[in-house]
Amino acid sequence: MLKITPHILQKVDTLNILLILISLILSFVLPFSLFLVSYAVLGPLHYLTEINWLNDKNYFIQQKGWIWFFILMAFVISIPPLSNLPIFIIGSKSIFPEKLIYFITGYTDVILLTLLLFAFGVVFLKKQLHVFLFLVACFIIGKVITKYVLGSYILVGIFLPTIVHVFVFTFLFMFLGALNSGSKSGWISLILLAISPLIIYFISIPASLYVITESIESINTAKNFRFINYLAERFNALENGRINSLSTAGLKIQTFIAFCYTYHYLNWFAKTSVIGWRKNMTTKKLSVILGIWIAAIALFMYNYELAYLALFFLTILHIVLEFPLNIISIKEIGLNLKKRFSI
Repeated sequence: MLKITPHILQKVDTLNILLILISLILSFVLPFSLFLVSYAVLGPLHYLTEINWLNDKNYFIQQKGWIWFFILMAFVISIPPLSNLPIFIIGSKSIFPEKLIYFITGYTDVILLTLLLFAFGVVFLKKQLHVFLFLVACFIIGKVITKYVLGSYILVGIFLPTIVHVFVFTFLFMFLGALNSGSKSGWISLILLAISPLIIYFISIPASLYVITESIESINTAKNFRFINYLAERFNALENGRINSLSTAGLKIQTFIAFCYTYHYLNWFAKTSVIGWRKNMTTKKLSVILGIWIAAIALFMYNYELAYLALFFLTILHIVLEFPLNIISIKEIGLNLKKRFSI
């Protein structure tokens, strides 16, 4: 069991305050390139180390065997982007049938919501039959919600694997940490993270101070980052069908995204002494992780969009494998608040 002293918590909380401020400053100075660099350099290392840590913790579920269902569904979701990789294209056609890609694309939101709801089952239910029946119920609920609830596509398909994952869940983890420790610096870091979107919204920097290259703009506005496109459309940052990155709204969107992703990754590496994700890291595991990480960075440097497609499975995998932990964190926050405010 990892021993966590108040001194360690104080250091981590103080470091978090510093990292939030650094991420904010960098996101204002480099709103376009910061997101791309963080995603390419810090992202893969975060995915690999977190998946390794989750595996050591049995993914926080009752029966580890069910994690293969999450892995399978992550692969299914990844088929449409993977189908665009040259390795899967013969002649001018992908080895994945177009009907299959179309079907999966139409069910991606249902799958994501089903997995999130199913995380409750694998966390709290013990009997296999109960877990299976709960899975069936989750699929039905997920299908009904995505079909009939207005805005569910936006929340589940666009924001759940992006902004919700990197900002909302990070906030919840920090909230739980502050509740458990009662550290003043922990609460300060939490408040600072909460008001960061407001800081970005109210502080404006003249667009004339920024220079954006054609290559950076093309990557930032690529259809793969559809949450950027949605935000640009929602906040009127489009011009002739393209994102006007140097508009007021365009700059704020890029700044917010750069901040969210950069701090999300840095927060993970900062809390190693608290959750101990390096504790059981063997030399063999470390070598494999570093090898994949270096190869990923090299691929991003060679062709960013190609690397995005190639690593999509790893990206979505670490998101869905974290769902049980997200559920446990929400539960712990609820219990903590109930205890504090109960009479």
